[in-house]
Amino acid sequence: MKKLLALMLAASMTVSLTACGGAANTGSAPADNTEAKTETGSEGAASTGSGGLTGTLKMGMIGPLTGAAAIYGNAVHNAAQIAVDEINAEGSGFTIEYQGEDDEHDAEKSVNAYNNLKDWGVQAIVGSVTTTPCIAVAAEAYSDRLFMLTPSASSTSVTEGNDNVFQLCFSDPNQGSASAKYIKDNGIGEKVAIIYNNSDAYSTGIYQKFVDEAASVGLEIVSTTTFTDDTANDFSVQLSDAQSNGADLLFLPIYYTPASLILQQAASTGYDVKVFGVDGMDGILTLEGFDTSLAEGVMLLTPFSADAEDERTKNFVSKYEEKYTDTPSQFAADGYDCVYAIREALKYYADKNGGLDVTGKSYDELCEILIGVFSDPSFSVDGITGEGMTWNAEGEVNKAPKAVVIKNGVYVGL
Repeated sequence: MKKLLALMLAASMTVSLTACGGAANTGSAPADNTEAKTETGSEGAASTGSGGLTGTLKMGMIGPLTGAAAIYGNAVHNAAQIAVDEINAEGSGFTIEYQGEDDEHDAEKSVNAYNNLKDWGVQAIVGSVTTTPCIAVAAEAYSDRLFMLTPSASSTSVTEGNDNVFQLCFSDPNQGSASAKYIKDNGIGEKVAIIYNNSDAYSTGIYQKFVDEAASVGLEIVSTTTFTDDTANDFSVQLSDAQSNGADLLFLPIYYTPASLILQQAASTGYDVKVFGVDGMDGILTLEGFDTSLAEGVMLLTPFSADAEDERTKNFVSKYEEKYTDTPSQFAADGYDCVYAIREALKYYADKNGGLDVTGKSYDELCEILIGVFSDPSFSVDGITGEGMTWNAEGEVNKAPKAVVIKNGVYVGL
């Protein structure tokens, strides 16, 4: 991505999940400058400014702003801009200069975008938004010692061996295991069919962990079929296999575009089956030309629900809808929280070290500061995608997921 899942997970395991992708902004300052815990959010949340943190930080974002995955990148970009604007309006002495770069969900173009940001003088990066480009950029940033906080690239390959790369999204393995446990514990399906993209690190990572956990909890998998990016247009063979094997639940650890085609093709053949997805499916309701009635009853894990009633979420959703005439997705929420998490980490360091002026600081110096803070177990952030978020030294976030179901064209918490 907190509901039934949060209750289930609390009893069974500690879960941290990551998701696969204008600027966005996230919350406000902490309620107490001396506390490790900080909060994101705007009106309605306590704020004390930035304390000993001063100067202007050059923050970049890399993600798909055009192309097939643009819905992810633009959500992050738009929400990040909101967060930046909020922070800059605080008058605390700390501001952010922000620049977004388009990578079209392409690894080579993502590295080019990274180099553009370096030429611009970037000091910290939100991104990359999608997994495969993020893996490529992470290698460059590790060599350069430039800090990255990805909102949605969830593969363990993103952070593995890269101490400078952290995730705000759920990781693929934990998302896979949490999905299997939730399905089993809540009796959602007796016989499960899986359709996954074997050419995509995000999809494959979730699939592998889901299968392991399904075996552990006794969840029966009756059909496993695959596709690639080049064959993601005809799912008749996969659906036929699932139906012939008596599957009453489809588990789709994939992005929303192929998921929309699977739903369309299942409906056209009269295959009435429940569907459980992951955070990469968030965005299906805003896909141009898609009949949202086909997604009625679809369930998925996500760290964010736009219909949540807490003040931080309501303020963010209101601003996003007013500025972009659209309901923010989980990707937008993660992008918003990324901006605030970086700000709060710098503030945390400044408060403990007699101040910090970021203007002109080299990105490698700030990288070491941010690594130290994010790896500090006493540092936590309250955001719109999770309360008390912490990170381990491997870059993985710890926060509780939510399960939602699509009803009448909107996400509703389970």
